Amino acid sequence: SLLQLKLWNKYRVSNIPSLIFIDASSGKVVCRNGLLVIRDDPEGLEFPWGPKPFSEVVAGPLLRNNGQTLDSSALEGSHVGVYFSAHWCPPCRSLTRVLVESYRKIKEAGQKFEILFVSADRSEDSFKQYFSEMPWVAVPYADEARRSRLNRLYGIQGIPTLIVLDPKGDVITRQGRVEVLNDVECREFPWHPKPVLELTDSNAVQLNEGPCLVLFVDSEDDGESEAAKQLIQPIAEKIIAKYKAKEEEA
Repeated sequence: SLLQLKLWNKYRVSNIPSLIFIDASSGKVVCRNGLLVIRDDPEGLEFPWGPKPFSEVVAGPLLRNNGQTLDSSALEGSHVGVYFSAHWCPPCRSLTRVLVESYRKIKEAGQKFEILFVSADRSEDSFKQYFSEMPWVAVPYADEARRSRLNRLYGIQGIPTLIVLDPKGDVITRQGRVEVLNDVECREFPWHPKPVLELTDSNAVQLNEGPCLVLFVDSEDDGESEAAKQLIQPIAEKIIAKYKAKEEEA
């Protein structure tokens, strides 16, 4: 029915089963990853399962690949990329290669940036092998509870996923993977979402994320695409502002 379709669209359900908790009084999503919640917290001790701040969920020791540990408080004051990835997944491995270069460029430009690897590897050994290629920090593989809480916090449904946070721990973009591949020189870092994008192979994945408007233009050469951008930009900005005022994802 139409109502069912509206609910699927409203909550961006892309696979089933899906369990989403909402606050009945405001209608706001409390938690997208309900299935992980009931698996991890069968006794309901953490009810009502609302989003916690990143600093609270990540709290604890982090690793460097030389075996050094540091406290998660070391991330404070930096932009942070939370990187959900695994060695068994080929798109993850190819993203990691690009990301290592991006990380180097951003650090060399004097920006405060750190990446936190949250592994979905199938064993401690494969985690160690994969992490040995990474110049950033990771949640210890043995700390399954913390890895799972981070997956829950961001409603991770597939890998590789790179979530970019501002220094306060708020999400700038969930599309870090697309941004890194689209902006190899990292000129747009920290990749605040743009209201209008030119459609490319690497950002087309966003067409699956929710309703999109695609405008086809005749020709690049006679300024058509620039005119099209100027036409859509104010409309897109208005829509984004409207959702921002409601504190919802646009």
